[in-house]
Amino acid sequence: MKMNKNLLLASNSPRRRELLALIGFPYQSSSADVDESILPNEAPADYVLRLAEAKARACVESGNGKCLGQIVIGSDTAVVDAGAILGKPKDASDAVSMLRQLRGRTHQVYTAIALFNPEKDEVCTELSISDVPMRDYSDAELEAYVQTGDPLDKAGAYAIQNAEFHPVEKFDGCFASVMGLPLCHLTRSLKKMGLKPETNVPALCQATLAYDCSIYNAVLRDDILE
Repeated sequence: MKMNKNLLLASNSPRRRELLALIGFPYQSSSADVDESILPNEAPADYVLRLAEAKARACVESGNGKCLGQIVIGSDTAVVDAGAILGKPKDASDAVSMLRQLRGRTHQVYTAIALFNPEKDEVCTELSISDVPMRDYSDAELEAYVQTGDPLDKAGAYAIQNAEFHPVEKFDGCFASVMGLPLCHLTRSLKKMGLKPETNVPALCQATLAYDCSIYNAVLRDDILE
């Protein structure tokens, strides 16, 4: 059966929806209800890869993603500092604590994607790891940012794309991955499943995010960019 170009994003994140739209395929989105608890001794890479696939499968099991030929996309992002996974802050006080912990230091962001074809029970996964250098923001800047409420639904209590707070400086990695959906990795996986985006994904991503990416050629093969 020929694969159609309808995608299902297993997330209602506005950031992920904005990024997925750049691929150029029609898509729907639906939240995936999964237990995001970390397993004992689970490494960050194993954690995000497990959750990305679990989210994709959960969408199908809940009654979504049954369109013939549809690809379901699960994604999960974790902020990792000195090997410890930082989730979303419990409250404003927790957000302040996280931002103080990360300030002036480099941590890692792990983002995994899982593309699931429910008809074939086929899964294709990708993992993007980025070093993220946080600037030495002041306590006043930190507290003003927390008061906006923006950090409360973000892993690690920050959004790299927040222009007013601009928590990150001298970043040299996949900006979209830190936002939650690495588009070049997604493009590579879609091609493996028989779908090649007709848009110039890296160009659109850089234009949308106002960011000059230095790694997309290393992620994408020349035949994908043709």
